[in-house]
Amino acid sequence: MQKYYNISAIKYKKESKINMFTILIIEDDNALRSGLEFDLTAEGYSVVSAENGRAARDCLADADIALLDVNLPDIEGYELCREIKNKKNIPVIFLTCRDMEMDELKGFVCGADDYITKPFSLSVLRKRIAAVLRRSVTLRDVYSDGSLTVDFTKLTASVCGKSIAFTPTEYRLLKIFTSSKGAVLTRQVLLEKLWDCKENFVDEHTLTVNINRIRGKIEDENRKYIKTVYGIGYIWSGEQQ
Repeated sequence: MQKYYNISAIKYKKESKINMFTILIIEDDNALRSGLEFDLTAEGYSVVSAENGRAARDCLADADIALLDVNLPDIEGYELCREIKNKKNIPVIFLTCRDMEMDELKGFVCGADDYITKPFSLSVLRKRIAAVLRRSVTLRDVYSDGSLTVDFTKLTASVCGKSIAFTPTEYRLLKIFTSSKGAVLTRQVLLEKLWDCKENFVDEHTLTVNINRIRGKIEDENRKYIKTVYGIGYIWSGEQQ
């Protein structure tokens, strides 16, 4: 079974899918930290790492999930977990040698979303990271299909890892589209829904301009999200994961 220390067994995947999430690794063991960073980057994640609590605080703004050791040189992991939850409330998975039941319970009490003891299987770790992120995305209002990610709670978005900016009207339109996958939305329905959101008047020309702007930001020759149903309206064709 592949263990956390078996770094030589990690294979880099040149064609791995981009996962659109940034993982913060907080681990003072340089070899383990480097191995995890290599493996998770190969899985398509964006990865930042820190060897102590001070460095972790500097990286927190970019993180969507944290992998956290309990035994850090400047702060106990349990305390740092509470701090992370209070500051940003992202998911936290403990990776630790502390395998006593009381340690695991303490981890969950301080807010951990999962608790994994060393040594661990890299393949199992990947699955548990994915499971925690799925729960997190469900709780936050997030659309993600592997290429496009839109966080309607934080009003942030990216395509293939590159941040993009939407106007408030464009966010509202995207929310309507992503919530209505497979349904044909007439121009009248879209206008009514936009009116309901903000009670601001949006005419047909403005609707067309906003749809074209969204297409310009998220589509290319290989990726089409908003399809025109001629004479009727539009349909969203993205596949959320």
